[in-house]
Amino acid sequence: MAHLAQITVPGCVPGCLALALTACVSPPTTDPAALDAGNWALDPAHARVSWQVRHLGLSWYTARFDAADASLELDPEHPENAKLTAIVQSASVSTGDAAFDETLRSSAWLDAERHPQIVFRSTSVEPNSATTARVHGELTLKGVTRDAVMETEFYGSTHNPLEGRQVIGFSGEISAEFEDFGVGAFPATNFIGQTVIVEIEAEFLEAQE
Repeated sequence: MAHLAQITVPGCVPGCLALALTACVSPPTTDPAALDAGNWALDPAHARVSWQVRHLGLSWYTARFDAADASLELDPEHPENAKLTAIVQSASVSTGDAAFDETLRSSAWLDAERHPQIVFRSTSVEPNSATTARVHGELTLKGVTRDAVMETEFYGSTHNPLEGRQVIGFSGEISAEFEDFGVGAFPATNFIGQTVIVEIEAEFLEAQE
């Protein structure tokens, strides 16, 4: 019977591979004009959607959503024509308190069973500088759609050697009033503030053909 040879991998190999990958990552360029026009898809492994509200007027209570998707159509020569669609799964709300998560999923708050998605769709883009823009759009929450504005910043672009594709990074911030969407069980009190601020940190991968 043939015996399989035992191969011993030197302890330095994993570290050397990591160093090799690191060497393949070039510093990001922050010039959007260097990008090719095209479509980009959210990299969920490198995205965060958090939100915060005032609590008793004393502090910011912060939590997150754990499931989101987004697509971006971008032409660096005409940034004003960019199109963004972002979708958050309502039931993915996460506060670190399972009981409170269920409260937020209830009909008084997000009503996640009847309205499983929170959606932002851009309608126009107003560049402020080479790397910042005000994205006007429509926010749909709990079945209600209102005009909304997302303030965005372009962090840069580089090649992701693990994905074999270009990757770009953005931040975004959008605020909304609970009462505009029929959300919340504490109206006209400062127990929980009426303004919610949603913050987004996201990487987008160049869409594959």
